[in-house]
Amino acid sequence: MKDFNQAARQATTVLRDLFDPTPLQRNDHLSARYGADIWLKREDLAPVRSYKIRGAVNAMRKVRAANPTQERFVCASAGNHAQGVAYACRHFGVRGTIFMPVTTPQQKIEKTRIFGGDSVDIVLTGDYFDQTLAAAQKFCIEKEAHFLSPFDDPDVIEGQASVAVEILEQLGKAPDMVVLPVGGGGLASGVTGFMRKECPGTRFRFVEPLGGASLTAALAHGGPVTIGKVNSFVDGAAVARLGSCTYEMLKWVDPSDVLLAPEDRICVTMLEMLNVEGIVLEPAGALSVDVLPSLAAQILGKTVVCVTSGGNFDFERLPEVKERAQRYAGLKKYFILRMPQRPGALREFLMMLGPEDDIARFEYLKKSARNFGSVLIGIETKSADSFKHLFANMESAGFSYRDITADEALAEFLI
Repeated sequence: MKDFNQAARQATTVLRDLFDPTPLQRNDHLSARYGADIWLKREDLAPVRSYKIRGAVNAMRKVRAANPTQERFVCASAGNHAQGVAYACRHFGVRGTIFMPVTTPQQKIEKTRIFGGDSVDIVLTGDYFDQTLAAAQKFCIEKEAHFLSPFDDPDVIEGQASVAVEILEQLGKAPDMVVLPVGGGGLASGVTGFMRKECPGTRFRFVEPLGGASLTAALAHGGPVTIGKVNSFVDGAAVARLGSCTYEMLKWVDPSDVLLAPEDRICVTMLEMLNVEGIVLEPAGALSVDVLPSLAAQILGKTVVCVTSGGNFDFERLPEVKERAQRYAGLKKYFILRMPQRPGALREFLMMLGPEDDIARFEYLKKSARNFGSVLIGIETKSADSFKHLFANMESAGFSYRDITADEALAEFLI
């Protein structure tokens, strides 16, 4: 552990040649809400808008030190790791080949190209990440290139530990608790690996997206296990399998200290941070803040650091984020109404709506019977209680309906 901490400090020193420490900011809004001293470690303000640059630079530095003739590096990524590797390649003046799925948004491709400049080639291949990864690994063998893992690499983990070095230097004391997002486990491994030695009294809480709980699965099975189905919405942390190296550094974790964040609830947090604080976070970057309500009793009066791990958010996704947030908060519902095909029926339904209810979707579907027609309706409102009154009025009037808001299959097809 002593050697690890020395390596983490060395990695931190090297990073100063590239960028200043990311800010550690006390958040007055969250501190007042939870009666705690809450600080945000703003990795979303790193040069590539995520902590991934730390591990990529450190790993590339150590590979080059051990083998100065190594001039080609490869990674497979559709997001933050790709941008970190691209930045590192340009900094070290080496050649990088970055494999990305064909389905990668153009915005992420362009940002990777900007960070890497003439030092990187981008190869789009595979509809799914597994296909992209296989192509990258094959290329490494053919070209004798070095593959840079996004998290399952001791040198990458050392680089991510620089986050912890900076936290202690900036805070000037040991925090009572650090809240960490978990995807493949690189950040959590690095931060806890350093802090457990430096400040043994600090407690940790770990946050995974509900649809990508790789650490939870690994702890339950006694080792890394592949999750059968992953929800890719939290793309920065939706990992199907925890790394072998990261598991070894996290196997001490008590499963009760790992919290799961529903994807739609994360959207509520993202919008609040944007609207109230003016902070742009990607879904993975909002994980540590999202679970604060669940930790309220534990953090009262405590000094807490939440690592906001990334801010690479494509604003074209904002309508989807808003939609998910409204549904989670109960402010928007979709239902199929079986409406009588008689004069005045539509007017009768409209009169049931409250003053704050707004029709966001109204679409006739095929008739299910001669005297009735099915209607897909989306309603937005300002209070979740409004739906109780609306549904009560509909039932009283004999209007048959089916709430499909939580029906993923129907919602995906119809909405």
